[in-house]
Amino acid sequence: MSILPKTVLPSLIGVLLLAIFAVGCGVGGIGPAEESSEPLRLGLLLNFSAGAPERSADRKRAFDLAVMHVNQAGGVFGRPVEVVEADSTLDPEHAVAEARRLVEEEGIHALVGPTSSANTLQVAQRVTGPAGIPTVSPSASSPLLTGADDRDFLFRTVLSDSAQGPALAGLAEWQGMANIGLIYADDAWGQGLFSTFREHWEGDMSSAVIQPGQAEFLAPLQETAAAGAKTLVLMTFEAEAIAILQQALESGLYDRFVFTDALKTPSLVRTFGGEVLGGMYGTGAGAAPGNPSTAAWEKAYLDSYGALPEFHYVMETYDATIALALAAEAAGSVDGDAIQAQLRAIGSEPGIKIIAGPEGIAQALETLREGGPVDYDGAAVTMDWDERGDLRTGHVGIWRFTADETIEEVEVVHVKHLGATE
Repeated sequence: MSILPKTVLPSLIGVLLLAIFAVGCGVGGIGPAEESSEPLRLGLLLNFSAGAPERSADRKRAFDLAVMHVNQAGGVFGRPVEVVEADSTLDPEHAVAEARRLVEEEGIHALVGPTSSANTLQVAQRVTGPAGIPTVSPSASSPLLTGADDRDFLFRTVLSDSAQGPALAGLAEWQGMANIGLIYADDAWGQGLFSTFREHWEGDMSSAVIQPGQAEFLAPLQETAAAGAKTLVLMTFEAEAIAILQQALESGLYDRFVFTDALKTPSLVRTFGGEVLGGMYGTGAGAAPGNPSTAAWEKAYLDSYGALPEFHYVMETYDATIALALAAEAAGSVDGDAIQAQLRAIGSEPGIKIIAGPEGIAQALETLREGGPVDYDGAAVTMDWDERGDLRTGHVGIWRFTADETIEEVEVVHVKHLGATE
């Protein structure tokens, strides 16, 4: 039985119907492309020093794994992929400056990242879009990015929160909540997720917005609890969430919480203990159950690093990297327009089905070198993008903290733009 009530599923479909199918730009398989005279140079722009840097460490490992699989298979254009990394921090202005340095000084041809929606929006509109640099973010989920002025150079390997918002509302409804408090971050991610949640929440709600760098949260806690709410929905990042939870518990205003993807981290439940947060639920990106591409990726990750990652959006980082490498090979060029024109083609039909891992990536590159088309089924998502660079289909996961301070995956909901959720 699904956690998400049937009454919520049609509304989720309705939101996703707003995404319109588009004809893919450029199709592989019309003969071998003339190879570039220079190697593909990929940039990686993540929050390495701010927020939760351990998450970026996991994502960098996935990026490195993808580059290794490509280079082991002969690279792109028969040359090893070159890599340039940069730290975006949590400051959009700094992220813009670093993106500009990657493009103008380091000469990157494509970019994986940034991490946050706020950074991604600014980078895409002010740097990579105007410069014609294909950019794939593995974690920027705000619906605001759908309408970004990015000249169609921004893509995502994570579902828009136009899917997570309704799922979160459905999760709260399933738990019998009728009156909630909600605190959200005043940035592109928080604003976008709050907007989609509010559209689908049918109960009573008192909300408050918090600013970047804010440290005192008693006032917004009191404001949201004033109408009798006993459950708090948190749409913030981990540093703010820890302070909010601490002050909520100490003040006695809340002892029941619902979380979002940004708070799907073992460190949060370890901070407060399984006796406090155990059994509390959240939403986030999910992978397709039984997906052979996921299994192949997990084996490759274990072979390289000895343990699977603790954090989310790691497989999505691998998929973003592979997509750019395959698109460049299909284009036979490091030109941004040429790579962008192949991004939709390498992840959709027609084409040989390709899965993650060293064998799959080697098969994909060989096929493209021979002029054939490929359809890459990612480790995390099916690489099928609409006309705005949003995924046409994907999965929303329901998870919960456990008493032994781990994260348990509870349910995965398949989201389709046309059709139904399953």
